[in-house]
Amino acid sequence: MSMDNDVPRDASETEAAPRRRRTVPPPPLAEMAVERLRAMIIYGELPPSARLIEPELSEKLGISRTPLREALKLLAADGLVMLRPNRNAIVAPLNADELIHLFEAEGCIESFAARLAAERMTAADLRRLRSFQDRIEALQGAGVLEEYFSINQKIHRLIVSGAKNPALVDAHDRLLGRLARARYFALGAQGRWKESVLEHREILAAMEARDGETAQRLFMHHVGRTGEVVAAACASPRARRAV
Repeated sequence: MSMDNDVPRDASETEAAPRRRRTVPPPPLAEMAVERLRAMIIYGELPPSARLIEPELSEKLGISRTPLREALKLLAADGLVMLRPNRNAIVAPLNADELIHLFEAEGCIESFAARLAAERMTAADLRRLRSFQDRIEALQGAGVLEEYFSINQKIHRLIVSGAKNPALVDAHDRLLGRLARARYFALGAQGRWKESVLEHREILAAMEARDGETAQRLFMHHVGRTGEVVAAACASPRARRAV
């Protein structure tokens, strides 16, 4: 997965998903384990409901069980892991009802942010957004899903940050971390990847035209479609096998 130099990176951003902001940072080994495990969950190496066997994970990550357990607690707080008393923790299942609620909340935050960002983004922000759009179109054409997903996450964060509202950014960071694997999951659905690129192209055109009303409407549709695809895949075993 390639690194990107177009957007300044801060301590709350990773390639896979933004971290939840914490008052006291965890120990370095636990933080490393959080990032490794988060990526493994998002990209499906650790699928929903998979048992997290501590000795195996400790060996795989090259750490002791103490920082591993701290990492699992942090991931549980982010909704990615389920802790079970006297039993192995598991990767949190993808729950269709919960995801519908989360995507509804994300749609409200991101679409309103897009409306504000259309008016408030700087010319440099828009150039960066155009650069990202060019890259995701090339990556979609080449079939490079993981790098596409990384840039796609940055597009969403750039638009929300373009609203110049720190409260929106904070709410979005907390939500996007919980939805990252569902977004990646949705891109595997037949036709959704190409559809998503075209939706982003329309959103970019509205942003460049400084048309906040259209940007808001398009973003709400974009997030809603992703939520529909994920919910259908969660609810249908046949659809699940297709992603």
